[in-house]
Amino acid sequence: MLSPAITPQHGRRTAAPAPTSIADQVGHTPLLNLQRTAERLGLARNVELYAKAEWFNPSGSVKDRPALSIIQAAERAGHLRPGMTLLDSTSGNMGIAYAMLGAARGYKVKLALPANASPERVSILRAYGAELILTDPLEGSDGAIVEARRLAEEDPTLFYANQYNNPANWQAHYHGTAVEIWAQTHGRVTHFSTGLGTSGTFMGTTRRLKQYNPNIVAIASMPDSPFNGLEGWKHMPTAIKPGIYDEVVGDGRIEIHTEEAYEMARQLARHEGLFVGVSSAASLVGAIHVARDLHNGMVVTVLPDNGFKYLSERFWTQ
Repeated sequence: MLSPAITPQHGRRTAAPAPTSIADQVGHTPLLNLQRTAERLGLARNVELYAKAEWFNPSGSVKDRPALSIIQAAERAGHLRPGMTLLDSTSGNMGIAYAMLGAARGYKVKLALPANASPERVSILRAYGAELILTDPLEGSDGAIVEARRLAEEDPTLFYANQYNNPANWQAHYHGTAVEIWAQTHGRVTHFSTGLGTSGTFMGTTRRLKQYNPNIVAIASMPDSPFNGLEGWKHMPTAIKPGIYDEVVGDGRIEIHTEEAYEMARQLARHEGLFVGVSSAASLVGAIHVARDLHNGMVVTVLPDNGFKYLSERFWTQ
């Protein structure tokens, strides 16, 4: 049993907090009320706008959830053991989550990453000790996927996590993100919207929310073209479609312009005090498109990360 700790201010004895691991810190992120943004953009008075602040995860993004789920599933199946190397493709955040958890659990991490990933992400990955294979920036995340598949075929001793086709990806959100949203909104959520990259967040969260209440409307967001500045997102009609993506899950899709996301990122920093990443801003743009058509309801989205991995982007000063 842990010995009690003395609180200096009051001289009382309180239970010392139990030791925790990095994995224990994944999930249970805050749900933010974006009332100021809702009012500023003229949403109906009875429409509430909320967002999950996923940068509270230990590596700073929503990707800690699927990365941990994939690793734990592989460990249970005996596919991943200490000393092995985990391989996957990434646009940055998932790789950072893998690298953090790999360092904490005794795995090497090898990542195929587009060469135009932000310098901040590359520096973080190298700090964690990940081995990086930089791929053609013009091919985006699809080019990284192709390279990861090639590496996996060449070396069967690697554990290929394959986040785009691994059901443990969406299951992380089915068992975590959606459960938290339902509890934090006291079951009052009426609409859910977020962006499509691997599609795991949208797939898993939507499936579980619709089990809670089939009347919840779920709308996905994606870039408006294959060539866009929404890092990590996929234009599904032209991209390599993730195996975990199912078009019949959800109630529709919205296309987001890159400039809309950039402007939203600037506005959130200056009017909400929220310094978020581009994909977070794009997710909120999608949620606002949904909210504009409502007279009442509660719209919830996911903000995948904050803006500190994007400080080198020029749009902040515009």
